Amino acid sequence: MGTRLGQRQILLRTLPPGGPGRKAMSSLRVVLGDQLSAGLSALADLDPAHDIVLMMEVAEEGTYVRHHKQKIVLVLAAMRHFAAELRKRGITVDYVALDDPANTGTLTSEIVRAVERHRPARIVATEPGEWRVLKMAEGWQKATGCAVELLADDRFFASRAWFARWAKGRRGWRMEHFYREMRRAHAILMDGDDPAGGDWNFDADNRKKLPATVATPSRRRFAPDATTRAVMALVERRFGDHFGTLAEFAWPVTRAQALQALDDFIANALPQFGDYQDAMRADAPFLFHSLIAPPLNLGLLSPHEICAAAEAAYRAGAAPLNAVEGFVRQILGWREYVRGVYWTLMPDYAASNALEATRKLPDFYWTGETPMRCLAQAIDQTKRHAYSHHIQRLMVTGNFALLAGIAPHEIERWYLAVYADAYEWVEMPNTLGMAVFADGGKMASKPYAASGAYIDRMSDFCGRCAFDVKQKTGPKACPFNYLYWSFLIRQKQRLAGNPRMAMPYRTLAAWPADRQAAIVSEAEAFLARL
Repeated sequence: MGTRLGQRQILLRTLPPGGPGRKAMSSLRVVLGDQLSAGLSALADLDPAHDIVLMMEVAEEGTYVRHHKQKIVLVLAAMRHFAAELRKRGITVDYVALDDPANTGTLTSEIVRAVERHRPARIVATEPGEWRVLKMAEGWQKATGCAVELLADDRFFASRAWFARWAKGRRGWRMEHFYREMRRAHAILMDGDDPAGGDWNFDADNRKKLPATVATPSRRRFAPDATTRAVMALVERRFGDHFGTLAEFAWPVTRAQALQALDDFIANALPQFGDYQDAMRADAPFLFHSLIAPPLNLGLLSPHEICAAAEAAYRAGAAPLNAVEGFVRQILGWREYVRGVYWTLMPDYAASNALEATRKLPDFYWTGETPMRCLAQAIDQTKRHAYSHHIQRLMVTGNFALLAGIAPHEIERWYLAVYADAYEWVEMPNTLGMAVFADGGKMASKPYAASGAYIDRMSDFCGRCAFDVKQKTGPKACPFNYLYWSFLIRQKQRLAGNPRMAMPYRTLAAWPADRQAAIVSEAEAFLARL
């Protein structure tokens, strides 16, 4: 796999009394809900004879945004299974359940209680994945009076410090440049010094519409066991008014199940993933996508083993290069890149609003009740599975938010709430940088704005929609059509100079002023009715 970029390091260390030569008698090892990895840095030198692992289910983490019920079940069920695995290894786990009457409901107050119970010499934790939780962790020493060691999260290919060095001094950050350096550094899909197949990127081969004659594979899903069913009942009691349903919950909640899900994807879906990764089909939420982001972001899988499995399939002739490269780019490229963007630009990044969008999020994002079939499909499957694939997120729900001028914070909090794989470090840059261009081009070279023609080309949604994708204006016209041109007109001062937007702006320049005004008026009337 090549050399790891960024080794394990201590980010914050306050030694216990007695100086650096003093050996701590016991450690309280904190494991958060998205850190369910046996190789977690906080567990690396654990002494089962003296150390205690602390795991906490707290209401605060389910409600800082109103998470999808399946997301909460996934995290809590996976935590309980992980704790059971640790206990099988002879490790003492202090596990605070959500319905423990003494549970105070926040991470910091539960750590205070645990320190009072166990009187450890130190607290050891791996850096949290989200800024707000890192700020909490940095206050644990003051809150408890106990020494704290906060260790780097080395489960990624690139450390935060490495990304910051890569980004420093660059006029623009582009994932493609970052991705190529990752490929070289880790010798993934490389033939010596050259990329496998002679090209770095096979994206042009990965934009095919899914023919009606192509069947999609049956996917490996996981029936809830007794532990998960107990969590489901608890979540219905405590978070029953949250978005989504639990009837079809089938996500992997153990390391063994996550490995089965990975094997299923590599064998049954990866071979055609490349061709159809941008395609959409009605009532087919999963298609050829991996479905491993939820267990990956929990820590049940590592990005290293995922990329290795995909490359092995290519080397064995079991999957074509365009599919494997496209998938590796999502893991080694996008996932690592957005994490670097997040940690390099936070906390100011959260307030990004380069296009000055202010509209409230329409209710149909929560209800799914809209005559626009593409949106109804994406939101319905999100309610049922806490999932939609990346093109639905970018080019349907995200594209609508961009064109409608929805406030970035509104749509960003929605994405964080509704998806099983959503954690702020990965979700926020994808939303602010890609979906709604709120960072003004820090991540992407242009807004991913499109009319209904794109959705029609990549899906079968439009044929049975209440609107006509071929009509540009009028009561039966697809709203994406006039919203697209209205967006370009409104944002002309900001976007017309972008070389990648030159073609639509040349088209717009040929329109008379009264036609442009009519388009804007129609778009505003539609948005007012929302």
